[in-house]
Amino acid sequence: VHMVESGGGLVQAGGSLRLSCAASGSLSSINVMGWYRQASGKSREYVAGTSTGGRTYYADSVRGRFTISRDNAKNTLYLQMNNLRPEDTAMYSCAAWSGSVDPFDPADFRGWGQGTQVTVSS
Repeated sequence: VHMVESGGGLVQAGGSLRLSCAASGSLSSINVMGWYRQASGKSREYVAGTSTGGRTYYADSVRGRFTISRDNAKNTLYLQMNNLRPEDTAMYSCAAWSGSVDPFDPADFRGWGQGTQVTVSS
């Protein structure tokens, strides 16, 4: 599965950004798409995920501010990020896997994007 992100950029604290991730390839092999982020010097964090069954997951750090959605007709995943904080600054990557949205369940990753940088200034 090939995935390409877009929509990152520089925004002031309190602002909004919408990330997009266009997926192509063997999409029938996956049932979950999601967003990860990695800040400089920190480990990768699972931010949000959505399954074909309609289940979603949000990390506590973004719940209530971020919204994940997907357009199946366009094979595109979105992440609407509102009320951004400086601690949201990171490289955001989309991923596709077979499994569940639950962060504690095993995931068979089938594709990763190259990432898009989000920088939030204070």
